[in-house]
Amino acid sequence: MRILIVEDEVRLAETLKDLMEMEGYTADVCHDGETGLDNALSSIYDVILLDVMLPKRSGFEVVKRLREEGNHTPVLLLTARNDVSDKVTGLDCGADYYLTKPFEPKELTACVRALVRRQPELREDGVQRSGDLKLEQSTFLLSCGERSVRLSRKEYDMMELLMLNQRMVVPKEKLLVKVWGYESDAEDNNVEVYISFLRRKLEHLHSQVKIRTIRMVGYCLETGEEK
Repeated sequence: MRILIVEDEVRLAETLKDLMEMEGYTADVCHDGETGLDNALSSIYDVILLDVMLPKRSGFEVVKRLREEGNHTPVLLLTARNDVSDKVTGLDCGADYYLTKPFEPKELTACVRALVRRQPELREDGVQRSGDLKLEQSTFLLSCGERSVRLSRKEYDMMELLMLNQRMVVPKEKLLVKVWGYESDAEDNNVEVYISFLRRKLEHLHSQVKIRTIRMVGYCLETGEEK
């Protein structure tokens, strides 16, 4: 899971990033509404934490533009403004939830978990299944029957993306931005290396699931059930 944090208070943004990473998410940070909108429109994020009072574009403007562009990524607005009219404005612009500063870290992380669960392709129990495989979000364990291996952060993110899009081709470009981030200098060979790591682990697990290479395009997860 990749989280976008748009917050102009640098120390608070870093605190939020640390909280999200402690929860097992990958988090990217930016400090103004214009950059936040550009990043959010990439559609690589699973949840967006969005401050309302931002330079260049307000949080209200950002979430309204996202919805106008057909982007339905869950948005949690964060602000010190607690007037009912402000909450109504934020929700009417398309935000999914509104949290007033200061807030308890447990409340924030619970809100994020709730927003993640709203996405229909994600399982509420934090476990993703594909063919004979089971992937656990809380432990990074990939299991097949009685065998299991623990994945690294990037291996987990890549395997999760393939499992969420099973039987569909996932382009290399999507894997790059989803796993390494929007501004990363990672290249195609980084993806190829981690695909190789995952294939070895699937062999170790004796899984029927295979990662198929679609030449010049990307990768497709085959469960072994296709006939």
